[in-house]
Amino acid sequence: MAKYRFWAIIIVAIAVVLGFFVWNTQKADSARKFKLGLDLSGGTHLVYKADTSQIQSGDISSAMESLRDTIERRINLFGVSEPIIQVEQGGVFGSDNTEQRLIVELPGVTDVNEAIKRIGETPILEFKLLSKESEAKINAGDETIDATDSKGMFLETGLTGRMLQKASIQFDQNFAGKPIIGLKFNEEGSQLFAKITRENVGSVLGIFLDGNLVEAPYIREEISGGEAVITGDFTADGAKQVVRDLNYGALPMPISLISTETIGATLGDKAVDDSVKAGLYAFAVVALFLIIWYRFQGFVAVLALAIYTIINLVLFKLIPVTLTAAGIAGFILSIGMAVDANILIFERTKEELKKGKNRYDALKEGFHRAWSSIRDSNSSSIITAVILYYFASTPVIKGFALVFLIGVLVSMFSAITASRTILFALSKEE
Repeated sequence: MAKYRFWAIIIVAIAVVLGFFVWNTQKADSARKFKLGLDLSGGTHLVYKADTSQIQSGDISSAMESLRDTIERRINLFGVSEPIIQVEQGGVFGSDNTEQRLIVELPGVTDVNEAIKRIGETPILEFKLLSKESEAKINAGDETIDATDSKGMFLETGLTGRMLQKASIQFDQNFAGKPIIGLKFNEEGSQLFAKITRENVGSVLGIFLDGNLVEAPYIREEISGGEAVITGDFTADGAKQVVRDLNYGALPMPISLISTETIGATLGDKAVDDSVKAGLYAFAVVALFLIIWYRFQGFVAVLALAIYTIINLVLFKLIPVTLTAAGIAGFILSIGMAVDANILIFERTKEELKKGKNRYDALKEGFHRAWSSIRDSNSSSIITAVILYYFASTPVIKGFALVFLIGVLVSMFSAITASRTILFALSKEE
């Protein structure tokens, strides 16, 4: 019995320390505050559609990941607190490449126009070859390259900002130190750039930023090493701006805004208050039922339920989990799972007591008989949560599934470890 009492004291002491951690880290300046989703904190929700028509189907997934990383770097540059950028693929199983979307959530940013501007400022860098037909017309004097209207004259090469490794500002000593932009491609871009220049000597290679032609040099020879320059009509400040934008956000493909939504801070605060109230009411009702129905065992179950709640809150902070209204609903639902395990144990224990066994032996047998039911029911819930998380098409569903999964796992610990240890510690072996 001394062993159970020792571990019961340890469990309660750890729970108290963790509870203090949860409380203390909710200060305004704490880095461990609960991470709230857009529906609870307020902000802007944007949905972009990516144009993947010029990307091979096998490269779409990696291109979308590159797009997500690029947008995230770009937004972080403006100091937005903990943005959430996620890729949403078409189709039930995420295998439909006909429509690729990017979900952008900006907590605290309630000005939609400002949010759109921050993402829209990101330039798209493309290298295109002048078509043979346009080249023939230019040579015949029937057409000229117009930087403001060159649509249809150039052909895609596949070389884009996705393959850019670094951009830098340089100064052309041959033209009074005029600022130019140096580009260095990654390995994939270097090979493609060398191939383009090798196979198209004498042709015009157009360099486009945001669809605008900024330079159209002739390819005089193969360029290896993956380095190029843009020698448009740049001022020093303009060149610095372009270099910064390219380094922190050259998009691998065009994107178009298809949906916007703004969540006000007041609405977010109300959702938080309602969620907290729902959680407290649920805990109070469940605790009252357990104490009235199971008396002493019910009190121990409530204590285990408090430990369960504290452990969940600590995990939410440490992982960290982005809490949405749906996620909190999943947490409240998992409270029922935690209670369910205790009820199974107590009912099995009551059956053993009716057989004439003492409380210690009845508890021991009750836990043993209840374990298989607890294991099977929780295993099915875990499988459901994993499937829901893996195939979820929206962050809201993923959040619900993740919180519910954590809750189920912790409930198994609280029921089998915390409840069992405390009950044995307070029971006498006869």
